[in-house]
Amino acid sequence: MTDTKVSTTTASADVREWRELLARHADLSCALDRELQAGHALGMSEYEVLERLAELPEQSAKVQTIAKSVHLSQSALSRVIGRLETAGLVERHMCPEDRRAVKVRLTDEGLLRQTEAQPTQRRVLADRLHSPLLKSCE
Repeated sequence: MTDTKVSTTTASADVREWRELLARHADLSCALDRELQAGHALGMSEYEVLERLAELPEQSAKVQTIAKSVHLSQSALSRVIGRLETAGLVERHMCPEDRRAVKVRLTDEGLLRQTEAQPTQRRVLADRLHSPLLKSCE
C-alpha cells in the first residue's frame, strides 16, 4: 500500500477551491432558473434538454444520450422530459433501431421556446461566469 501524504496547506486550498466551485454553480443555477422561469416558463434543466435537442440535426435523441450530455440521473431526466412533454415542447417515441430505448424529439413549439429563451440564458452566463460571486439564492 502506498502512503500518500497531502499537506494541510494543499488540502485547505483544494477545499476552498472546491467550495468556491460549488458556490459558483449554485449561484449560476439559481440565476438561470429564476430568469428562465420568469421569462420563458422553463427551468435550467428543461432549457438544457431543449438546447441539446435543438443542436442535433434531427432534433431527436435517445434518453440515455441526453442524460449523459445534461448530467442528470435517468430519473431526474425522466421528470424533466415529462414536464416538457406535458407542455408540448417534446414528444417521446420508441426508438425504431432499439425497441428497448425511448427517443425524445423536439416539437416546433419546443424549438420556438428554446430559441426565444436562448438570449436570456446567454445573458445570465455572460453576466455571472466571470463576475464576482453574487449568491442570488439566499
